[in-house]
Amino acid sequence: MTVRSRASGLAAIAVAGLCGGCNTMTPVAYSEVASARYLAPNASDSSGRVPYRYAASADWRSYDRAMLDPVVIYRGRDHQFGDMSEQDKVKLAAYMRSRFLESLSARFQLVNQRGPNTLRVRLTLTGAVTNTPVLGTASRFDFAGAVYNGVQSARDGEGLLTGSVFYAAEIFDAANGRLLNAFVSKQYPTPYDIKASVGALAAAEAGIDKGADALVAQLQ
Repeated sequence: MTVRSRASGLAAIAVAGLCGGCNTMTPVAYSEVASARYLAPNASDSSGRVPYRYAASADWRSYDRAMLDPVVIYRGRDHQFGDMSEQDKVKLAAYMRSRFLESLSARFQLVNQRGPNTLRVRLTLTGAVTNTPVLGTASRFDFAGAVYNGVQSARDGEGLLTGSVFYAAEIFDAANGRLLNAFVSKQYPTPYDIKASVGALAAAEAGIDKGADALVAQLQ
């Protein structure tokens, strides 16, 4: 190993040690989300992706239509946007609506009116963490970063210096307004998703992709 490569490796180890927790923000049971009083810690989730949940008895197979409300950008004091610009929040909210509509359409007939056998889905974008420019991508190729990201991959954890997205989801019976399911979620790409490490919002968008697919899988 050359002096230069050895120094690079040591620097990456230092970055991993100092920043390994920089992007591990934990979601909260957002106090101003309508279903907050129903949410409880989700003991069955070891990944940290769905730390709070409420679930009523529901037969998802009896629903064949779904409607998706416009995505709400959370304004509560316990939001987790940091100093993210309003423009980026709006961009993520629009991407979230588009991506969830796409996933829901694979399972349900999409409608715009409440009725029988219809689910109403409400999403609230509550926070996001952007990628760390340059270093986030570089850590995928540096030896020390590769070791750290390998461990995180095995445990379904976050990659080094990678962004994420936070949101609350509420699912109602559209005919009677009964709350069937609600949860808070944190989603992020796999550590070796290189594409998701390029661009400030790329990881948050990749997290939205995962969340949309996970929701539809839940409703099967």
